Amino acid sequence: MSVLEILHQDKTSHARLGKLSTYHGQINTPCFMPVGTQGTVKTLSPSDLEVCGAEVILTNAYHLFLRPGVEVIKNLGRLHRFISWPKSIITDSGGYQIFSLALLRKVNDEGVEFQSHLDGTKYFFTPELVVEIQIDLGSDIIMPLDECVQYPCPKDYAQISMRRTLDWASRSKKVFQNKDSYSLLFGIIQGASYEDLRKECCQKLVEMDFTGYALGGFSVGEPKSLRYNIISFLLDYLPPDKPRYLMGLGSPEEILESVEMGIDLFDCVMPTRYGRNGTAFTSEGKLTVRNAIFAEDSRPLDRNCSCYTCKNFSRAYLRHLFNAKEILGPRLVSFHNVYFYLDLMRKIRTAISQDRFKEFKKEFLSQYNNSIP
Repeated sequence: MSVLEILHQDKTSHARLGKLSTYHGQINTPCFMPVGTQGTVKTLSPSDLEVCGAEVILTNAYHLFLRPGVEVIKNLGRLHRFISWPKSIITDSGGYQIFSLALLRKVNDEGVEFQSHLDGTKYFFTPELVVEIQIDLGSDIIMPLDECVQYPCPKDYAQISMRRTLDWASRSKKVFQNKDSYSLLFGIIQGASYEDLRKECCQKLVEMDFTGYALGGFSVGEPKSLRYNIISFLLDYLPPDKPRYLMGLGSPEEILESVEMGIDLFDCVMPTRYGRNGTAFTSEGKLTVRNAIFAEDSRPLDRNCSCYTCKNFSRAYLRHLFNAKEILGPRLVSFHNVYFYLDLMRKIRTAISQDRFKEFKKEFLSQYNNSIP
């Protein structure tokens, strides 16, 4: 039985409207998931996220394993209670973070040995252990250990890596099936920039029958045109009744392009990372509020936004907060950015329901690509 109910298929594109059911509630798709790597979406409280309309957040098993530790979280009621978030949680395995350590890790077919980036302590992650960690955390959606490679990657190593990822996926599913858990387990498609390897990985994961499928290994230096070609190519081999998750990719332009191809789930650190640095996403493009031009600007960040920040504060005040190094500045701009992203997803879902997604995409990008102010 599929956990994704397709409510409507846009007549003008491959975009689809759906509801994804997890133990902690339903997620309206297409959906953007704010990133709370260490159990917190930076500068924002769980109540902030609920006001913004978040239905699911993403945390990272690697980081939580290192600090505060899985046993601490488990003994305090598991992750939902520990971070006081009542809705769905997806945990990334930390594979991307481990492989980004480069000089601090060694990989073989059994798993990955790595040194903590915090204190240098050595650990060994197997696919089985990574699943067990995420079940102990109480995740609603679990991502298995996979190997992510940089672009460009020689084909011979890309093939080794892809087949290792498949073996780890099979081992992950085997241990998962023997656990009494309400969690859902997704498979991750790898294969670098090679269509034949991506196809092989996709087809074999589908044969294993995961609850959902994630497209991993993107945003590692590849050209956008190549990325979109591979995503579009892969979606032809995925079952239409299973959720499709594009990992770690998420500018507004990328979300719109990928929704049009049929992607359901997105996550990205951009809203809060940009917010902490004083850049806001607005309906008219990105705005860096620290710039001197906004020193006496009485307008809100975005005249078309109804978030708390835009209803109450001027660009001039926000600029002052950043210049004065007041923590409220990053908090208010991050709040706006998360609200903007989640509101964009609401508008996308409405457009799909009305069979006007392509029209909406064109209208949005036409305004978004305007210059500010």
